Amino acid sequence: MPSLFDALFAIAGLILALAVAYLVIGLWGRISRIWSAAEEQAPEGRGAIGGMTRVLVKRTAPVVGRFQSEEAARKVSQRLTMAGEPEGVEPADFIAMQVLSAVGFLLFSLMFSAFFAFKPVSWVLTSALFTLGGYLFPHIWLRDLITKRQLQISRALPYALDLLTLSVEAGLDFAAAVGKVVEKGRASPLVDELRLMLNQLRMGKTREEGLRTLADRVNMPQLHQFTSALIQADRMGTSLGKVLRIQSTQLRIDRTQRAEKLAGEAPVKMLFPLIFCIFPTVFVVLFAPIVYQFVIGGGT
Repeated sequence: MPSLFDALFAIAGLILALAVAYLVIGLWGRISRIWSAAEEQAPEGRGAIGGMTRVLVKRTAPVVGRFQSEEAARKVSQRLTMAGEPEGVEPADFIAMQVLSAVGFLLFSLMFSAFFAFKPVSWVLTSALFTLGGYLFPHIWLRDLITKRQLQISRALPYALDLLTLSVEAGLDFAAAVGKVVEKGRASPLVDELRLMLNQLRMGKTREEGLRTLADRVNMPQLHQFTSALIQADRMGTSLGKVLRIQSTQLRIDRTQRAEKLAGEAPVKMLFPLIFCIFPTVFVVLFAPIVYQFVIGGGT
C-alpha cells in the first residue's frame, strides 16, 4: 500500500509537470508571435533570424544611444550615408550593433576558452581580443559597403556623364538632362543619388546646393572634381556642354590610368602566392619521384 507521503509526492510531481507544461505552452505562444513579427520586419531575403536581429537592435538602440555624443553620431551618420543608408540603419542602431556584436563575440570566447580549458591569463586575453573584434566588426562591415558602393559609382560614372553630356548638347537644361540620365541609365547607386539630387532641385534647391550635397553624400574624389567644375562653370557663365565634354574626357583618361596602374601592380601582388603556394607544389610534383628513387636506391 502506498503511503501518504508517496501520494503527496505524486500529486506534487503532477502539479509541477502541469505547471511546466503551462509555462512551455505560454512561452511557445509568445515565441511564435515574436517570430511572426520578426518575419514581417525582416529585410528581404533575411528570414526570421534577420528580423529578430533587427528587432533586438531596435530595442537596444534607445538605451545605448544615450551614451553617444553628437560628434560621434554625426560621423556615423555620414558613413551610413556614404554606404547608401543600408536597411534604414540609424547612428543609434549602429552603436547598438557594435555593443551586441561585442557581447556575442565575448560569449563565444567564453565557450571557446571553456572548451579548450585555457588558463586564466589566456582566457582573459582571448576574451579581450574577441570582444575587440566584435566591437570592430560592424565598422568592417560598413567599410566594405562603402568601398563596394563607391566602386559601383565609379564604374557607372563614365556612362552617366556621357549621357548627361549628350543630353545637354542636344538642348536640354541641366535638370532635364539629369532626369534623362535617371530615366535611361542603368540601375546603380549613382542613378539613385542623381534621382535624389533631381528631387532636391525640384523642391527648390539651387544647382550648386544640389551638386554639393551629391558630392558630400558620396564623398569620392571624382565626384568632387566633377561637381566643382560644374559649380565653377555655373558661376562664370561658361557653356555647360563644353565643361561636361572636358570632364567626360578627363574621367576616361583617369580611368585608363588607374587600369594601367592596377595592371602594373598585378605581377608584384602575384609574387606571394607564386612563391609560397604554387612553386612548392610544382617542386613536390617534379622532384618528389627523383628523391624517392634516390632514397630507395640508396637504401637497397
